[in-house]
Amino acid sequence: MPASPSTPEPTADANDATLPSVNALSERLVARLLEQAGRLRVALTRTDAGTVIADAGVAARGGIEAGLLIARICMGGLGRVALRANLDAAPLWPTMLEVSTSAPVLACLGSQYAGWSLSATKEQTGGKKFFSLGSGPARALAVKEPLFAELGYRDRHTRGALVLEVDRLPPQVVIDKVLHDCGLAPDQLTLIVTPTQSVAGTVQVVARVVEVALHKVHVLGVPLDEVREASGCAPLPPPAPDGIQAMGRTNDAILYGGRVHLTVQHDEVARRLADELPSATSRDYGRPFAEIFTSFNFDFYQIDPALFAPAEVWVSSLESGATYHGGQLDGALLHHQWGGPAGTR
Repeated sequence: MPASPSTPEPTADANDATLPSVNALSERLVARLLEQAGRLRVALTRTDAGTVIADAGVAARGGIEAGLLIARICMGGLGRVALRANLDAAPLWPTMLEVSTSAPVLACLGSQYAGWSLSATKEQTGGKKFFSLGSGPARALAVKEPLFAELGYRDRHTRGALVLEVDRLPPQVVIDKVLHDCGLAPDQLTLIVTPTQSVAGTVQVVARVVEVALHKVHVLGVPLDEVREASGCAPLPPPAPDGIQAMGRTNDAILYGGRVHLTVQHDEVARRLADELPSATSRDYGRPFAEIFTSFNFDFYQIDPALFAPAEVWVSSLESGATYHGGQLDGALLHHQWGGPAGTR
C-alpha cells in the first residue's frame, strides 16, 4: 500500500526492554507449523545452509488451518485469528474470519503489515525475475522500512520468520538478502510462502482486516498510540485460480465486507475515525478491486490510498465511553463477484 503522507510521533522507545519480541512470541507458532507440516499439507525444504522454506500453496495444497496459523505468525504472536460459521438467517457469507489483538500497533504494523519489498532481477536469479512483499515478525529484525522509525521499534531476537506473498519459492539471492538484513544465521530463518490464489494465502490476506484499519489510521495522521484495542471480521471467499482475481477477492472481502471495532483513548479521535476510516470515503470505492487495479494499469500507487480500509467501523472512546459508527457492508457486490445466496434467492 502507498506510504503515509504524515509522520506521527514514535509510539515506543526502540531501546525499551519491556517491549515484547514479535519473533520470540511467534517462535512456538512457527515450530507448530513445521512440526505439523504433513497434517497441514505444507511442504518443507531446507537450503544447503539450513534455511527452512515452508510452501503453503505453491506446489503444496496448504489449507484453511495452515492459513490461520500463518496469520497468527504474521501478527507476531500478538493476535487471535479464528474461523466462524455464519449462522445468521441471511448471512453476508457463510464463513467469516475473526481477528483480535490487545497490541494492535505492534501486531499489525510492527509485524503483520506487508511492507518489505524483496526483488531480484532475472540475471540475479539465473532465470525469471522475482518480486514479493514480505510480512511477519522478521520485518522487525531488518527494519528496512521508514515505518519502524515512526514506531520506535526494533526486534533483536536470534530467530525469525517471514511470510512471502508470491507464487514461487524465493531464489537464493533473496534468501541471502533477508539473512543479511535480519542479521540471522541461515538455520535461524524460516520463510513461509503463501500465494494469494491458494487457500492458505487467501486466509492470511483476509486476516489483515484489522491491519488495514490500522494502516488507514496511520495514513490519516492519527497518533497510533490512540488505538488501544482492535478486533474485526471479514468473509472468507473461495480462492480464484487467476492471480489478479484472487487478489481482487481478498481485497473486496475487506473493502466491502470487513467490519472493525477499535477502542481509542479520546472522543475526538473516535468521532473522526468513524467518519474518515471506512473505505467508502475513497473516490475509487464502489467497483470490484480487480477492476480498479486493472483500470490503473496494475499500479497500486495510482489507487486512492483512502480505499484501503474496512467497509464498516465502530470506534469506542475510553475518554467518554461513547461508540461511533461509520460505513456499511456491501454484500450485494460480494455475492455478485463470488456467487452464493444473493444470486439464488
